[in-house]
Amino acid sequence: MQPEILFSLFSTVAMVGWLILIILPRRWSWLNQIPALWIPLGLSLGYSLLIGLYFFQAEGGFDTLANVQLLFTNPMATLAGWVHYLAFDLFVGGWIAKKSDELHISRLIQAPILLATFMFGPLGYLLFMLLKGSNTLGLKQAKKSLEVTP
Repeated sequence: MQPEILFSLFSTVAMVGWLILIILPRRWSWLNQIPALWIPLGLSLGYSLLIGLYFFQAEGGFDTLANVQLLFTNPMATLAGWVHYLAFDLFVGGWIAKKSDELHISRLIQAPILLATFMFGPLGYLLFMLLKGSNTLGLKQAKKSLEVTP
């Protein structure tokens, strides 16, 4: 298959996962598993096949920045890198959504964090961790203020 066709296929599958994660309700556990588990697994399988078939045919490597640049001059190695991003960012997004629901964080607050994770991966994770930290601190302070001392 042509790299461009595979790029479109993998990207579309990941987009479906993000749409489910951001827009659809999470009250159905089976639906939550699609973007949080099944799509990342499928993307991981696609990534593994691409790496197995094409990685050792490409020039370059991971030991220097110049070699990484050279590695990504190969269209199939670049596609594998893209699928790697798609799989891990969606997996992290699924984890963020699950943890946010457990912390009772509004979906309106979750949505921009999930969008940041979709677009910029680690930035979305950082935003969530900052929010989680402030939310946890706020809950501890609220519980402490409600404690009755004899």
